[in-house]
Amino acid sequence: MTSFKLSSGQQIPAVGLGTWQSKPADVGKAVTDALGVGYRHIDTAYNYFNEDAIGNALSNWLGVQGNSRQDLFISTKLPHVGNRPCDVRKYLDKSLARLRLDYIDLYMVHMPFGFFPDQSGDSPAVDKDGSYLLDMNTDIVAVMESLVDEGKARAIGVSNFNIVQLERLLAAARVPPAVNQVETHASCQQLKLRTFCRRQDILVTAYSPLGSPGSRAHFKNKYNYSPETYPDHMTHPVVQNIARCHNKTPAQILLKHLVQQGVAVIPKSINPARIAENIQIFDFELDVNELNQLNSLDQGEEGRIVDYNWYKG
Repeated sequence: MTSFKLSSGQQIPAVGLGTWQSKPADVGKAVTDALGVGYRHIDTAYNYFNEDAIGNALSNWLGVQGNSRQDLFISTKLPHVGNRPCDVRKYLDKSLARLRLDYIDLYMVHMPFGFFPDQSGDSPAVDKDGSYLLDMNTDIVAVMESLVDEGKARAIGVSNFNIVQLERLLAAARVPPAVNQVETHASCQQLKLRTFCRRQDILVTAYSPLGSPGSRAHFKNKYNYSPETYPDHMTHPVVQNIARCHNKTPAQILLKHLVQQGVAVIPKSINPARIAENIQIFDFELDVNELNQLNSLDQGEEGRIVDYNWYKG
């Protein structure tokens, strides 16, 4: 598989298995299926609440003779309720215990803002008017860097950071972020952000690279929220025509479009056939005309799905 070199010196596989919205009852088998067809990059987060099941699957795989921890690239994230210096290690230690690992290959700050936790410690506290309680004590640069010094995280990064936030971070950082994981797909291609990150040697990893077909129901059920726009990339004539030319699926074309331009992708699936399909993108290349056609689908901010407007206040 193609991989990209991080500023930390590591190689990160270009295609990983995303696990956002994957329920614990399903995600263990998905990870097992993914490892079985060649995935070595598995992405999760503390507040996906599925790290235990992923840890069981990883433990089972590592228990097979010939399989090695060094062959895996596992990433997880500090939750938005843990963005304070005194809590970073606590949440990382919880993730390590759940994943049954001694270290994380990439530990990311999940959000560029922090919430006070509720009594459970896992979810944001909400004020009487329904607004979320922002915590301003979020200067966690030094403690994140110390995780690298101690070997608990091989690399550190961020998620959902924009250019202004990255500039502020880079001005203060001794260990720069190796990755910025953001929503990136045909309708929201993040061109300015990708250019900035490339110049700063920060790899962009695309979540929802297929447009996150399943998230509309998730937003509605969990937050009673519906985005104003919702793309359907799979049926777009440009994508379908290119797919026919290469005898590939629309999903494979959408993933190849990003990977060929130096963006890592973490498509989420629990379907064994789709998991296998999503990694089979290294036996063809898109030509310049095809890349330009796909580039033309970009709607900038108008194409964004994950806008966090469900966090009142």
